[in-house]
Amino acid sequence: PPTTDPCLNGGRWTGTACLCPPNMDGPRCEFGATTINLTAELGPFVTMMARVTNRDFSEDMVDTSSSGHRRFAEEFSRTMDGVYRNVSDYRGIRVLSLSRGSVVVNYRIQLRPLPDNASLEHRALELLAVANAAAQPRNCSPSADGLCFTATSARATRAATPALNDTELCRRHAPANFSQFYFPYRTANGLLCVTNCTLNVPGAFDCHQG
Repeated sequence: PPTTDPCLNGGRWTGTACLCPPNMDGPRCEFGATTINLTAELGPFVTMMARVTNRDFSEDMVDTSSSGHRRFAEEFSRTMDGVYRNVSDYRGIRVLSLSRGSVVVNYRIQLRPLPDNASLEHRALELLAVANAAAQPRNCSPSADGLCFTATSARATRAATPALNDTELCRRHAPANFSQFYFPYRTANGLLCVTNCTLNVPGAFDCHQG
């Protein structure tokens, strides 16, 4: 194993591999992500709280870049993808923070734009009900294969007009050492931050065979 930390751009050595910060890739976190999807930042979304009772909280889970936080967030996200798989406007979740008791999860449900006559507040209550009606493991011990949880609150937030323009948003969310190379690309479904190395976007390099 290396005697010094080989990770770049804010990556953290775990003893076996580099744990990269968001939007960084590569064995040593040496590459910026090919595409950064900012659609979820534009809303609409529902912010929810849930209490997971069969996992133990540890202090490192407060740090969003820690391996403990990331492992839990990945397991929770997979669980919620299953819970909401039949919700037509569901587009994924983002774990915002974790806190003690057993593990309290503050998370954001990302939604596709709703029809003009739809109530986002009513949708928030429906999503809360769906979460609490979901099937859960019979065995709720810490070693159980699956999470036991109760959703406790839901708050609706409509799509807001960003204070920054698309270019500034990309610069803010891109890795600091690479921000100059990213530019915004609007699609029918949202906003992406891309580079000339992203495939099938205007301005992409034509690399032919490599």
